[in-house]
Amino acid sequence: MATNLTIRSRRNELPDRLVKRFIKKTKKSGIIDEAKERRHYKKPSEKKREAKRRAIARQKKEEAKRKKNRG
Repeated sequence: MATNLTIRSRRNELPDRLVKRFIKKTKKSGIIDEAKERRHYKKPSEKKREAKRRAIARQKKEEAKRKKNRG
């Protein structure tokens, strides 16, 4: 995911606010997560295993939510 992300400062914007907007945009676009993933090589089997584990957790969460809404 090659992305050029540019942030221009607004009129009378404090540097802290500019940095906060930049961080928010990078997190939303997934740049930070991708950089963390690419730090270390992950075998394809590990990627599959992790994806499967996340899918199961997501299903359990949705099921619990449905049970809660039913009563």
